[in-house]
Order: sequence, then C-alpha cells, then structure tokens
Amino acid sequence: MFCPSCGQEQVTEDTRFCSRCGLLLTGISTLIYNGGALPQAFNKKKFYQKKGFKQGLFIFLLSFIIVPLLLIFAAVVNVAPFAALISLILLVGGGFLRMAYSLMFEADETDMAMLGQANRQASRNYLGNVNAGNALPPPQSTPISGYVPPKQGNWRDTNDLSRPSVTEGTTKLFGREE
Repeated sequence: MFCPSCGQEQVTEDTRFCSRCGLLLTGISTLIYNGGALPQAFNKKKFYQKKGFKQGLFIFLLSFIIVPLLLIFAAVVNVAPFAALISLILLVGGGFLRMAYSLMFEADETDMAMLGQANRQASRNYLGNVNAGNALPPPQSTPISGYVPPKQGNWRDTNDLSRPSVTEGTTKLFGREE
C-alpha cells in the first residue's frame, strides 16, 4: 500500500502511520478495499447505544436515589444537608460530563473490532493469501542473465587508491616529541 499523502510505500498493511509523513493509515486500506466507500458496519450507531453514554445515564439516575436518602439521613440526625448537596452536584454533573465525553471522544468497541477485521481482510486481498500475518514477503531475486560485469578500465584496483593510513598521522606525532 502506498501513502495517499506522500506516496511512500508501506512495509506492511498493519502499519498505522506513514513512515515518511506520519499520516494515520488505519482506515485507508478499508477504503481502498471497498472502492472508497465505508462499509455499513462503520456507520455511527445511535448515541444511546454506546457504553459510555449508558454509564453517564446510570450515574445521573443514581442521583435520584442517593440524594433523597442523604436528605432523609440528614433530617434524622439533625445536621445540615451538605452531603446531599455535594452528592447532587457530583452525580448530576458527573453523569452529564460522562455522557458528553462518550458522545465526543469514544468510539464504539464493535466499530473498532470491525475496523481491525476489515483491515486484515483488505491486506489479504491486496497481498494474496498469506498464511501468517507477520511473515516475510516471498523472496525476490535477480536472474543471473541480468548481471552485467563492469567495463574494463572503469574499476580500480585497491592498490591504486591513494588514501593514507589512519595511524600514519599519529605515528608522525610520536617522532616530533623526541
């Protein structure tokens, strides 16, 4: 697969980010496999079916049980109902914040599982039937008929190279000290 942003060829289909430009490649192989359309499984579910939204709703509804119990307890003990007021603020506010967080930032777990499955299916279709997901690609070799020896005179013998030895400069320094 090639990165649609910079054209860099990716080593594997499991790559999450482009090695050159850093583009997120999680859903791109799925888009390529489906011809540019998202499969039906990736459509947004109704907001009330998300796990986080259900948790926030539970916290909010819990305030209708805990706050009256704390008010009754405060009346029996004859103390100011500060605990009921604090629990009302925490439970109602916390429930609404949890629901808002779920709607804005959380992805549904079934969508993520379907995305991973679709990525694996797309990589199988792109690469062919590969038995192991982390296997090396098939070996590629150049036939011997493709080898062309260098032309006579275009290469040097190692004796012709005129670079001095690495230790030559330091041995000259020892001679100067004496």
